[in-house]
Amino acid sequence: MKLIIQVVFFCCSLAAFAKQSESEASFSRKAKTLKVMTYNIHHCNPPSAGDKIDVAAIAKVINNEKPDLVALQEVDVNTERSGKGLDQAKELARLTGMNYFFSKAIDHQGGDYGVAVLSRFSILDSVRFILPIDPVVKGETRTIAAITVEISKGKKIVFASTHLDLKEQNRLTQAELIVKHFEKSNLPMILGGDFNALPDSKVIQYLDKSFTRSCQECAFTIPVDVPDRTIDFVMYKSDGSFESLSTRVIDEKYASDHLPVVTELKVK
Repeated sequence: MKLIIQVVFFCCSLAAFAKQSESEASFSRKAKTLKVMTYNIHHCNPPSAGDKIDVAAIAKVINNEKPDLVALQEVDVNTERSGKGLDQAKELARLTGMNYFFSKAIDHQGGDYGVAVLSRFSILDSVRFILPIDPVVKGETRTIAAITVEISKGKKIVFASTHLDLKEQNRLTQAELIVKHFEKSNLPMILGGDFNALPDSKVIQYLDKSFTRSCQECAFTIPVDVPDRTIDFVMYKSDGSFESLSTRVIDEKYASDHLPVVTELKVK
């Protein structure tokens, strides 16, 4: 009987080890490329649906693409318009099976409004910081949600989501802070967001000095019915850690007033 128990234990241990090894190998293969999405979700309010809040529609878009990392903008938490008790970041994480971090920008209708990130990887660290507003120009408070994740053994990266101001002077000031802040980190970094700026704008040209956009000739992202401009981007620090393999704009016209951008990056 003792021998049988030992044999069974050995077989179970061997099976568990094999399963773990297979999982690690699969994870390692997957980690050689990253699928990244940025999506301004318009507080989960489809423009054609009146005041309806449709979190499931946004989750469906994300689940169809199965990204590893998602940068979200215009996210509501416990607001009157979206529903008290509804944390959109948390609910999207639940519906997609991902981890999340929310960064508040402003108070809104009794709740919070800001940006968020979703991650298939465990979140090791998270940080929220406020982007500056020129006191003369004025504007709405903006923020960044940044997380540190380990995409494979010993390989950590920073992933962040942001939504820059509508006024160019504020956007330039905010871009300067983003570069200054993340230059301090030695980790590779990916940034996704609604930059409210065109590819040839001063803001994007400034960011291009420190970041590499996933596409140079990027498809239009707004408005969804007849897109005519690009203001949503995925970019990464120009330190040789990533290479852009492809970038697509998803033709999803119902869920939001922006089209989502999906990028596949090679991890070097």
